[in-house]
Amino acid sequence: MKRRGFLKKIPVAATASVVLNGLSVGLLAKGQLQQVAATSTNDKVLVLIQLHGGNDGLNAVIPIDQYAQYFNLRPNIAIPDNGSRGYIPLDSTLDVADQVGLHPDMVGTKTLYDQGKAAIVQGVSYENHNGSHFRSRDIMFMGGDYDDYMGSGWMGRYLDYCFPNYPDAYPSNEMPDPLGLEIGTTVSLAFHRDNGIPVAVAANDPEGFFDLINSTGGLPPESVIDTHYGKELQWIMDIEANSNQYADRLKEVFDNGSNTPSVTYPETYPLSANRLNNPLSPQLKLIARMLSGGSKTKIFLARIGGFDTHGNQVESYDPTLGNHAALLYHISAAVEAFQKDLQGLGLEDRVVAATFSEFGRRATSNASYGTDHGNAQPMFVYGKAVKPGIIGTNPDLLNLDGNNIPMQIDYRQVFTTILSDWMEASDEAMVQTLFDGFLDKKLDLFSNLITSTRDDFIAKRFKLNSIYPNPVLDRTTFSYYINTPVRVDLELFDTGGRKIRSLVSGQQTVGEHSLTFDLSDLKPGTYVYRIKAGPLNAAKKLIKI
Repeated sequence: MKRRGFLKKIPVAATASVVLNGLSVGLLAKGQLQQVAATSTNDKVLVLIQLHGGNDGLNAVIPIDQYAQYFNLRPNIAIPDNGSRGYIPLDSTLDVADQVGLHPDMVGTKTLYDQGKAAIVQGVSYENHNGSHFRSRDIMFMGGDYDDYMGSGWMGRYLDYCFPNYPDAYPSNEMPDPLGLEIGTTVSLAFHRDNGIPVAVAANDPEGFFDLINSTGGLPPESVIDTHYGKELQWIMDIEANSNQYADRLKEVFDNGSNTPSVTYPETYPLSANRLNNPLSPQLKLIARMLSGGSKTKIFLARIGGFDTHGNQVESYDPTLGNHAALLYHISAAVEAFQKDLQGLGLEDRVVAATFSEFGRRATSNASYGTDHGNAQPMFVYGKAVKPGIIGTNPDLLNLDGNNIPMQIDYRQVFTTILSDWMEASDEAMVQTLFDGFLDKKLDLFSNLITSTRDDFIAKRFKLNSIYPNPVLDRTTFSYYINTPVRVDLELFDTGGRKIRSLVSGQQTVGEHSLTFDLSDLKPGTYVYRIKAGPLNAAKKLIKI
């Protein structure tokens, strides 16, 4: 292919991209995400998930303590507080002001929370929020205030500071991969430097990308004139050369990678909705496969659209169904599968994922069974390294600002925390990123003692208590606490591992459970009683006399 043909394949405002397994993947170019790990000594990975359109956080994270007011504000779309499609109580151990219910289709998020692998950040926005999709998205991508206008993004500035020698020194033996990949055809403003000019190349599969890149060469101009056009042409030539460098590597990593055979990524929403197909699953599946194939890429950006729910957010006959329900299912189910996949691949310790949207939606519903552009939103942060829990409190629904959910936490606090505490960015890098003003406002999202923190979190929410009395003469009482409706199996074994008796087997409700059994027929000796309930798998000793 001649250069003229190559240039015809460059859409406006796009950047270098490829297609792997049918998904377009952007190569974050010069001064952008490829530079994220060259000076890093860790192998940590960040996966960002953009919820395009403005997510209605109030139907995703429902304030239980203010349910009556919540229902009054949006009676035609409110999630019920009971029944088989009622909200899912997240955590009964939290303070009353923090008690929330998840949308009934967010079972995956609830499961990850119970496993100590999810956190929710309430009320995320910025001062004087803008209700325009494009402007608000730009503000969050550039990492600025409501009145800032910049041609660079927060990640581009951060990476430009950390890796000023890219692309001359890359790829290298230590860092052979493009260090940032965006699933899609364009690279977002977040990844741009001030002088970045985006371009794009697309193919239908890894082999197709490899073949396309190998056909886009041609003799470059002997010289490039010193004009704006000349600089753009030089940039395009640089991107073409950069794509050539990474073509073989991307194909190699994809071909070498695999997913955990026992993990199935959900493909469709199991109930009724227009948005049946899950667009996030193949993106996360591809990311897991690339990492398993040896990719050292540091930051991935996935995207799921459809959140601009002015109308038909829910079905008129059932507020728990509809487009928004399907989208929340797609996120929760896909991320749960992603976490299982990473665990099976031995990669779970390396990856953190976080969702974000350009804004939330208003507390009040409209007559079209939808919601209009609003202010604050909840962000979800997932991963084994996450300190589980809720940051922030439920919004005060009696004191709204023009029917908007008020801001509690600036979005830059979340991104600063992720870059500083997870990616281990230096304070100097945060100055260059323009996030230094938030270093003293970081959130408690990560723990240095990951395993003990998660185990302690689970132990407070799922507990097998000691029986009483013990030793047992005839009757004794078993008790346990579970933080979510779950199947409970409580069984009694002898010291040889032979099951003697099934004490409990079936679905149980949230709360403390206490049951007394007559064990007078047991022979004297030592036994073990064991419980399996969600993340709880525990055993204790019983002495029969």
